[in-house]
Amino acid sequence: MTITAPHPDLLVGPDGVIRCGWPGLSHADYRDYHDREWGKPVHGETALLERLCLEGFQSGLSWLTILRKRPAFRTAFAGFDADTVAAFTDDDVDRLMGEEAIVRNRRKIEATVTNARATVALRETGGLEELLWTHAPEPTPRPRGFADVPPQTAESELLAKRLRKAGFVQLGPTTVYAAMQACGLVDDHLVGCFRAGASRSGSRVTGGLRATS
Repeated sequence: MTITAPHPDLLVGPDGVIRCGWPGLSHADYRDYHDREWGKPVHGETALLERLCLEGFQSGLSWLTILRKRPAFRTAFAGFDADTVAAFTDDDVDRLMGEEAIVRNRRKIEATVTNARATVALRETGGLEELLWTHAPEPTPRPRGFADVPPQTAESELLAKRLRKAGFVQLGPTTVYAAMQACGLVDDHLVGCFRAGASRSGSRVTGGLRATS
């Protein structure tokens, strides 16, 4: 019997599991990212800084490209340790512009250094984790299809504004909303996806669906 997903924006994987369709069926690493990370709550300064910076690098590119370069990004930016990256100089930026394994965009590299410095400064007023998680919205109805997922929200607009005020750059409301999704501040796994309910707002829907033949 042919297995079908209950919505065209859901896909049935080779494992018989129904999941959001955006990872597709061709890339196991993309599927693993959806299954194990996307929408799962992320805490800790280093982990959150990494997500913000990588979302910034992703602008104009596919997330799969960034995902596959993530190990190289972590090496290049000292594991996204804020103190270390904040101390980077122009010579370090020049050095990173020669790193073929990462995205060699000077503006984005410089933004990462600037955002690391802003992260260090933010410790005086509660820290990056507190700033991000205090902007996690109240639960809303879970999206049934991609058309129900907004590119940005009032919360991401406000968070982007407050990040800019704190000295962060290259983080507009759309990029910030993508980071909120990735870090579990919002749960945009579609109704029917087996990962629905993985984030703090998982009470919107209990469980997901597993395809059966």
